[in-house]
Amino acid sequence: MAEKTTILIAEDDLQLGFIIKDGLEEAGFDVINCPDGETAWDYYQKKKPELCILDVNMPYRDGFSLAKKIRQKSDVVPILFLTAKSLEEDKLRGFEAGADDYILKPFSMKELLLRIQVFIRRNKMLVTDSRKNYSLGNSSFYPDELKLVVAGEMILLTQREKELLEFFCTHPNKVLKREEILSHIWGKNDYFLGRSMDVFVTRLRKYLINEPLVSIETIHGTGYRFSC
Repeated sequence: MAEKTTILIAEDDLQLGFIIKDGLEEAGFDVINCPDGETAWDYYQKKKPELCILDVNMPYRDGFSLAKKIRQKSDVVPILFLTAKSLEEDKLRGFEAGADDYILKPFSMKELLLRIQVFIRRNKMLVTDSRKNYSLGNSSFYPDELKLVVAGEMILLTQREKELLEFFCTHPNKVLKREEILSHIWGKNDYFLGRSMDVFVTRLRKYLINEPLVSIETIHGTGYRFSC
C-alpha cells in the first residue's frame, strides 16, 4: 500500500480548517490541522510534511514568518498560501517569504486539490529524475546537489533557483517566453508569479556576474535568452 502524502494546514479559522482537513482526508491525504502559526511550526519540525498550506494572518506567528522558518529547513517542500487579500504587495511578500503559490479565499476544494496535485507531481519528478551536470563557461552547475561553482567559489542554490537555471541550461541560446518558463516551473502563467520569477533571474545573474561567457538576456516584451 502506497504511503500517504502528509499535508500541514495552518489556519486560524477553525471551521475553514476543518473543512479543508475533511476534504483532503477524503482525497486520501494525511492531514495535520493547526490553529495558529506557532503550533504549525512545532508540528512541521516533528512530522516533516510533504506540503504546507498556510493562512497569511494567524496569531502567534503569521504565514510570512512561518514560511521563512520552513524555508530555513527545506527548499523543496511546497508552500501554498491561503489569503483573503488581493493586494499586490501581499502576494509579492508571500513569494519573497518562500511561497510557491497562493490561492484566494473563497476557493473550491476542487481548485485546491488541483494545485496540490501539481506540486506532488513536481516533487516526484525531482526525486525520480536523473539529472546531468552542466559546464557554464568556466563554471560548473550540479543540479542534484543544488550547487553552482563560479571562479572556484561554491554557491548553494535554492530549489527554485536550481529549477530555473536548469531550465535555462536545457534551452541554451533560445528565446524563452515568460509564460513558457512560468508554466513549466511554477505550473501556471500568473502576473505575480512573473514578478517572483524576475527576482530569481536577478539572483542568477548576480551569481554568474564573474562568468563572462554566460548571460541571461532580457528580451523585452517576450522573455529571456540564456547564452553560455
